Amino acid sequence: MPSPFPGMNPYLESKALWPEVHHWLITLLAGSLVAELRPKYRVAIEHRGYEMVDGESLMVGIPDVTVARGSAVPQHPAGVATAPTLPQPYKVSIPMPEEVREGYLEVREVATGLVVTAIELLSPKNKQAGAGRAAYEEKRLKVLGSQANFVEIDLLRGGRAMPTVGAGAPERDYRIVVSRAKQRPGADLYAFGLQEEIPRFLLPLRAGDVEPVVDLQALVHRVYEEAGLDLAVDYGEAAPPPKLSAEDLEWSQALIADAVDLE
Repeated sequence: MPSPFPGMNPYLESKALWPEVHHWLITLLAGSLVAELRPKYRVAIEHRGYEMVDGESLMVGIPDVTVARGSAVPQHPAGVATAPTLPQPYKVSIPMPEEVREGYLEVREVATGLVVTAIELLSPKNKQAGAGRAAYEEKRLKVLGSQANFVEIDLLRGGRAMPTVGAGAPERDYRIVVSRAKQRPGADLYAFGLQEEIPRFLLPLRAGDVEPVVDLQALVHRVYEEAGLDLAVDYGEAAPPPKLSAEDLEWSQALIADAVDLE
């Protein structure tokens, strides 16, 4: 069935589903822009990667001891080898590194190869204290200090929102920031709630070029249907954290009940 939510579906924000949703959205967004931007621009899907252990970045170095394979040397040439008596160890678990790969888009000018616009779709680790946020904030500052335009899409209610300067920015569930290089430090902020559709916006390009309209709402609905996410979501359970407000909870439960009745 189609997504019962007219805007962002909060059930897609779960830890289990978001990596898949993120991958689909990045891919479909790139595909939707290619036809409108060619032949002057192309859209590249890029990745940044790092490893984490218990939420902290992993430093990979040279081990203190290495064991190399060599020629076999008999341990007891004069007699039969005997197994020594060893103490019994405790059974424990050790933290394993988690490889994190985050995708983003770059709109590049074909003639020069220069990045004209960087497009980021935030992940949960970008909004939580630790290596993921630090890596993202470093990248964010580099882009904002360059001549490239910047689009930041936040479809996650959880975590700490990326900083903006100045009063008047509303506290809403979701945010899209469009930063044009020529207008910095000014930027356009689209803030919207669970009960609203995702607003459309113009993708910033070089001055004088026709800017395409980005319709994220249509792409979110496409992801839900083409990825078969209705088969993965259990609407009998509560939406993933953070908890919905009483008003949003009542509204979402009514939407879900209507959608189930129509099946």
